[in-house]
Amino acid sequence: MSILTRDEILKAIDRGEIKIDPFTPEAVGPASVDLRLDRKFRVFRKLHKVYDVVEAANYEEVTDYIEVDDKFLLLPGESVLGITTEKITLAPDICGWLEGRSRFARIGLAVHVTAGFMQPGISNQQVLEINNSSPIAMALIPGTFICQFIFQRCVGSAVYKGRFATQYKP
Repeated sequence: MSILTRDEILKAIDRGEIKIDPFTPEAVGPASVDLRLDRKFRVFRKLHKVYDVVEAANYEEVTDYIEVDDKFLLLPGESVLGITTEKITLAPDICGWLEGRSRFARIGLAVHVTAGFMQPGISNQQVLEINNSSPIAMALIPGTFICQFIFQRCVGSAVYKGRFATQYKP
């Protein structure tokens, strides 16, 4: 499997193998595409019970959905689920990796903490697992290029049809 560089990403977009909506050509870097933070979040509830981590676990049972107008305040040690503005659609022979950006990691903001692999054939917005590991409060501003998507060509093809195949909110 190979990582796609800027020229290969743009060719794959022209061929329709990768769709990014909305697409910002300036967001394409040397080997990734930067994606923006949307205004939709899922905030973790302060529960006073133990939550069992089992296969049937449902994040909606422990979070509340909100939309913000201008910013979201993330306190030290807190986590929140966000989502990208862009919808990514991949051909069955392209998969990818969702990663944070180093400029934010250097201030203690972990963007997309786990589950970074994106399956071939997806067509959805990407949920971001965001954590403030710094000692300072941070304002998350919708529209910020907060993460990056790295595209990889598969050997063979497949299409993800799992639980989060059509996600459009965190």
